[in-house]
Amino acid sequence: MVLLSLIATHSDVDLETVARLSAGASQVSSSLLETGSAVSGSVVLATCNRFEVYCEAKSEADIEAARSAVVAEIARHSGLAKDLVSRSFTTNTGESVAKHLFAVGAGLDSAVVGEREIAGQVRRALIEAQEKGTASGGLTRLFQTASRTAKDVGALTALGKRGLSIVSVALELATDLSVDTDWRNKEVVVFGTGAYAGATMALLKERGCANISVYSSSDRAESFTASRGGTPLTRDSLPAVLAAADVVIGCSGSDSQVSAADIRRVRAQSTQPLIIIDLALTHDFEPAVREVDGVDLITLESVRLAAPAEQAESLKQASGIVADAAKAFSEQQLSRQMDSAIVALRRHTLNVLDSELEKVRAQHGCTGAADEVEFAMRRMVKQLLHVPTVRARELAASGQQDDYIKGLEALFGITPDRPVQRHRPAAPEHGHPGHGDLASDEAESA
Repeated sequence: MVLLSLIATHSDVDLETVARLSAGASQVSSSLLETGSAVSGSVVLATCNRFEVYCEAKSEADIEAARSAVVAEIARHSGLAKDLVSRSFTTNTGESVAKHLFAVGAGLDSAVVGEREIAGQVRRALIEAQEKGTASGGLTRLFQTASRTAKDVGALTALGKRGLSIVSVALELATDLSVDTDWRNKEVVVFGTGAYAGATMALLKERGCANISVYSSSDRAESFTASRGGTPLTRDSLPAVLAAADVVIGCSGSDSQVSAADIRRVRAQSTQPLIIIDLALTHDFEPAVREVDGVDLITLESVRLAAPAEQAESLKQASGIVADAAKAFSEQQLSRQMDSAIVALRRHTLNVLDSELEKVRAQHGCTGAADEVEFAMRRMVKQLLHVPTVRARELAASGQQDDYIKGLEALFGITPDRPVQRHRPAAPEHGHPGHGDLASDEAESA
């Protein structure tokens, strides 16, 4: 089992490129496994400012082939050239895979440092992959550990205690731009019915905003407002409400954008200022709307620049938790890889013992002496295996598991079986541990 990830985030790639890479993101994991590539599992994490693909390759030798397969699938679904896709991604392997994901889940890599929305997106990414059958055992453990680490950061540090998020910072910017800062007096229109739209509705209500209308190009506004409140809009009723709105918030990521000409047309008779907040990665509004008289535009880039920095001590503490969790996870995974080597050595040795015992039985028959010989020989084999088993664990912890496996092949001609990958639902985080696989059981008994 070898984990790798391809990362494109707001830190290294402009948001427009991230949006273009994300096109067809929901299909990438399934198509990767369908093509029979070197990838044995995949989870995609796509948010408003990042597109990340986590994979499990079959072996170290398959890492480059797995990366090439991911690049090819993203290029196919996004319509971008392979070389552009390849240049846009940073590739992580080994402990770096866990360290990055754990930092992401804890909000340390967000535009708003310490924001908590990303933890939910990490959980949903795993759930979606499990539903599609693309989450391998290694990836399931990786994402579950990321969620636990995010909880530890939230519980053990002051990071994120202020409840900041991309939406909350955007609303604060809108407040600063408003003549009337009281949200109870504002007419707000929300585009979209997804997770960000839900978070936006909740924060608007916290600020006392009661006049909220919701528009969805996919006609889900009515069901959305039925559970969250607000007034659903249709394509026909939208223009009149936009004409009277004080704030419009886009978080739908629809294929069709509202143009500057559209805004000019519906606002032709309005003299009041309009604030447009565009939180959609693919933009619900053309950037040119900022050129319309009386219109202010707040974008994800505006939020990133305005987001306050968390206290240095909280960041240091949170980063330490993430680093320790990543190291522990990596050591655990390396140890799991050694299970098959330990089992291979055990089986090889016991097969030799069985062969020798068969010779004893053939010569002496089923006598008491033969039973004593068998007991002594089995005890001897266990003693012989004790040190190699301990050394296997020690070498795995120091990242030298390949040396151990090569030694088995060189000395005994033993080639360990690859660990069996199981696609199964995530176990409850606080439930009882499972029984484990054959490799783990036999390795422990050694």
